[in-house]
Order: sequence, then C-alpha cells, then structure tokens
Amino acid sequence: MRSRSRVLVADELKHFLQFIDVSSDVEIEFLAADDPVPEGDYVGLLPLLSRRIDEAVLDRLPQLRVVANYAVGYDNLDLGVLRARGVAASNTPDVLTEATADLTWALIMAASRRLGEAERRAREGEWRWHPTMLLGIDLRGRTLGLLGAGRIGRAVGKRAPPFGLKVAYWDRVAQPAFESAIGARRIEKLADLLAAADIVSIHVQLSSETAGLIGAAELGAMKDGAILINTARGGIVDEEALCAALESGKLRAAGLDVYENEPEIRDCLKRAPNLILLPHIGSATEGTRRSMFELAWSNLMRGIRGEPLLTPI
Repeated sequence: MRSRSRVLVADELKHFLQFIDVSSDVEIEFLAADDPVPEGDYVGLLPLLSRRIDEAVLDRLPQLRVVANYAVGYDNLDLGVLRARGVAASNTPDVLTEATADLTWALIMAASRRLGEAERRAREGEWRWHPTMLLGIDLRGRTLGLLGAGRIGRAVGKRAPPFGLKVAYWDRVAQPAFESAIGARRIEKLADLLAAADIVSIHVQLSSETAGLIGAAELGAMKDGAILINTARGGIVDEEALCAALESGKLRAAGLDVYENEPEIRDCLKRAPNLILLPHIGSATEGTRRSMFELAWSNLMRGIRGEPLLTPI
C-alpha cells in the first residue's frame, strides 16, 4: 500500500476545502494559529502570512518539499534558508490584484471625503448640517503618487483617470505600457514623488530595503495636507512618525489596511480622527479568497509531487 503524503494546512483555511478535491494519497493535518509547527514527516506546508517560516521551523520538518504561502506577500518566509534546504516556495499573485486595488480606492475615497468621521457622527447623532461641516477635498486635477508599479500599483493607477487624477509613480523598473495607457509619469527619486503627490499610495514589498521606507523625513517631504494610503505592509511606514504627521496636520488624512505588529494597532493610530483603519481586508472578497486557496493548494500539490509550481517565488 502506498504511503500517504502528509501536509500541514493553516486551520483558518478549512472553509475552502469544500471547493477542491483532495487526493486519497494526501493526509491533511490542520495547524492552529497559536500552535507551533509540529515535528514530523510532513512534505508540504500551506501557512498564512502571519506564520514565520524560518530555520527553526525547517529543523522540525526534515522532509518538507514545499511551502505554499496563502498570500501574495512572502516576508514571513526566510527564502535563503528555504533555498539552502531545497524547499520550494510559492505565493498567490494576480488573483488578489483587483480586490486589493478596489480596497485601496475605498480608502482613497474614505480619506479624501472624511467618511470615517462622518460615519461616526451620523451613528452617534452628534451633528447638525451646515455648509462647512466635514469638508473633504476634490480629486479632480490632483496627483496620485504610487510607491511601486507592480500588479497592484498599476491596477490602482488605472482606476485614477475617471476621477480626474494625474498619476505619477516611483519604481526601479520603468513601465512604458502603463505610462502609455493612462499617461502615468515615472519619477526616479522617492523624495520628488512624495513632493509631487497629493495622495501617496504604497504598493511595494516589505524587505530589508523598504522596511521603514516612509519615516519622519519622508512624511515631511510630502505636500502639506496630503493623504497617505497603505495596503501593502505595515512595516513600510514608521507608525509613530505617521501619528505625529496626522496630529500636527502635516497630513490631511491617511488610510491603513496593514500594520507593523498585526493584529495589534498602536494607540496613537486608534486615537487619530483623520485616519481610516481597516483590519487587513485588501483581498477579502469571497471569490478572491477562494481563488487564493485554490492557487495555493495547486502549488502545494505540485510541490509535494516534484512538479513545477504555478507561481514560484
């Protein structure tokens, strides 16, 4: 009798198993968020972004062949250790691009029109209409600055022209097709992009190069009254510096879907009335989250069978 391939799958993903066919030669063990990775002969691992996969974890899994990350990001993976041990790794790009771009625009609109403050006043009944109540800003004629012009950044930018926004972007790689499609302008220096944009939206990966990329100096380089949006990774922004910029009025508003120490959110962020806070829901549509799982599962199965991954890192 052929032995079954044992795989570890994040417990939070049980819901999505109803949408796939699990081969009879695969044995699934679910891994709760608070439990450590067990020792054993597991050949595949399908974790959430919140679980760090490093040398200590791999020491417990000597037969591991593949880590299929349930996320487009992979800053939770020690890629150097994975490569050294011959463990394949994958992520879930493309399938969450449009959902995340939509959510980014929800934050842009909410921040520019002060929807968080407005919703709180309406719910609490603490308002009386007058002509200068909760004045936001018009988008037409302003500049949207993209930090990163990868899949999500470009998708966000392509939604800008109908709102009358000009688009500028900062990226190592020029995107001529993107520029031609919407008239986007590449700015080579980060400081110049920050100074030019009325709204800055972050779409870069978290890495040693981008950790703390937006600190006090960078926030100070932004226009007075600008708006900052982050749907990428919390560690890219110095949160204390952001709190100070919001409190001083240097920034008009901000919108965050990600935080440095998720799920914890700094108190100063919670206190800021001109800040929209969301609990990391950029990809949170039924179709997107299901597609992410189906892609991660396909990568997991290919990895344990020695086949090429669909979306290798």
